[in-house]
Amino acid sequence: MTTLRADCSNCFGLCCVALPFAASADFAVTKDAGTPCANLRTDFTCGIHDRLRDSGFPGCTVYDCFGAGQHVSQITFGGTSWRDAPATARQMFDVFPVVRQLHELLWYVEEALTLSAAREVHPELRRQRDVVTGLTRLAPDALEKTDVAAHRQEVNVLLLRVSELVRAQVKGRRKDRRGADLMGARLRNADLRGAGLRGAYLIAADLMGADLRLADLIGADLRDADLSGADLTGCIFLTQPQLGAARGDAATRLPDGLARPAHWA
Repeated sequence: MTTLRADCSNCFGLCCVALPFAASADFAVTKDAGTPCANLRTDFTCGIHDRLRDSGFPGCTVYDCFGAGQHVSQITFGGTSWRDAPATARQMFDVFPVVRQLHELLWYVEEALTLSAAREVHPELRRQRDVVTGLTRLAPDALEKTDVAAHRQEVNVLLLRVSELVRAQVKGRRKDRRGADLMGARLRNADLRGAGLRGAYLIAADLMGADLRLADLIGADLRDADLSGADLTGCIFLTQPQLGAARGDAATRLPDGLARPAHWA
């Protein structure tokens, strides 16, 4: 998934300009969409990158564009920045979140294609990968008009089937807490193997030592959830931003392909 990983060195600081944020626990100040962050340097690097959390910008450390930044900068707009061509700025900023959503879809599809238990769905997943990849290569005008929601719906049908096949490897009755309100829930040492936690609200939940192997965590809100000592081995559709929003420690076991957030240390 190399092209689906952020490469800030080849991006025109799009997440620091295109996206808005409000003063909160995640951001020290309020910024409008299309307005460059005060910490963005002329070379598109962040002036406080090595101390974002200490400076009141933990939200920046959690965000991941899934490689959309460099794609829009170098492919969609051919390597010409919004500073060098101000007339392209508005459209570049509008296109960026569209490509970001498409890249996130591709991330899930690519992960699903690595799961042998879902082999029966792989042909259709590959077809959808080709379709979505083709969308990312459209010209800016066409990208602005792309109905991402429609394509997400088609992909989601496949991802649901993948989830069923993967979680079926866990024998016995599997917990289905899709979309459940589990904010602040006490789930320490809970057996959540193969659980369906799609879109569940796990904000500030105590998941210390929980067994989340083969659980489906797509879209689960893990902000401030405590994953210390939890086993996430083989869980599916977990992303780096979700981990970054949670808390954990050296004993937290992670699925392949995801890194332990620096602030966990």
